[in-house]
Amino acid sequence: MAMPLTLLRQLQSASASSAWSSLFEHAWSICSAPLEPGTAAAEVTKRDAALGDADLFLATAGWDLWRTYETVVPRTADLLATWWASQVAGRAVLVLDALSLREVPWLLGGAAEHGYTVHQARATGAELPADTTPFARALGFATRSALQNNGGAGKGRLSGAVTESTDLPWQDCAAQIDASPDWLLWHHWPDVRLHDLSTAGPGLVGLAREAAENLRGGAFWQLVKSLTTGRRLIITGDHGYAASGQFPDVADPTQAQYLKDRFKSGRWSAVADADKSATGTWVPPLDLQLSTLHAHAAFALGRRKWKSQGGYPTLAHGGLSILEVAVPFIELSRAEGT
Repeated sequence: MAMPLTLLRQLQSASASSAWSSLFEHAWSICSAPLEPGTAAAEVTKRDAALGDADLFLATAGWDLWRTYETVVPRTADLLATWWASQVAGRAVLVLDALSLREVPWLLGGAAEHGYTVHQARATGAELPADTTPFARALGFATRSALQNNGGAGKGRLSGAVTESTDLPWQDCAAQIDASPDWLLWHHWPDVRLHDLSTAGPGLVGLAREAAENLRGGAFWQLVKSLTTGRRLIITGDHGYAASGQFPDVADPTQAQYLKDRFKSGRWSAVADADKSATGTWVPPLDLQLSTLHAHAAFALGRRKWKSQGGYPTLAHGGLSILEVAVPFIELSRAEGT
């Protein structure tokens, strides 16, 4: 699917803030439409491909927009802190690690099926690098694991929250939610499966099928019910992911070797002071060096992969593409007694 002409014209003349807003709205409109379980894997793959032209724009004519990302894109951690401060006690946040816009239809559909009120639903921005630890630090924690066993109590930007970080089954998580008025639960799914499924073969199709099974299941919605008992709930993610197995190979051997040397099988790498001037000479660039709030790093730009030892992963995150940096931000509540 080609990028709509109206969107392309907007991007060519808009401010950086308006351009990013339009791109996120475009991605949300494609990814959030309802899905049917029987055709979900094929449809998710189709939607992923439909955003290819937007990523192509951001890697070619619009690559300078990435330099404005931290300045103008509303980022998830900041919005969580603002939302938390605006609510009275009775707040909960469920972070699903590596939750992307692809999974939104199951969340919105499940909310409607189970009688929840959706107060807001939109795409917000991950930290750069789009990885777990930068998001934890943006919330005021050293790492994700710092939340385990209420280790984040009295710390971070979500004051007063009971905290937990876990990959336990949904039903076990639900059993842990006590009557404390404020909760922050960071669950490791789907990230833990993203890495399992990133070898040649299952990739995006495998994860799409598992997402449908998980997010339509009664156990997951029992957890949501526990979190919304006396609380408003935000469901969000720390970062998204790229279906890198769908990306084209870099054809030029010199470019491919450059990317392999810089990133190995990854999508970003920290840059030492001595290497800050070492960049590729291609225009448009293959990668960008950015001094972000969390690191001076090099980032793979757009949709490209290269041959690497063990094979380039079919699912990855940390680079510069829309579905790596855009995550769902969904606020739910339910009537007591339901």
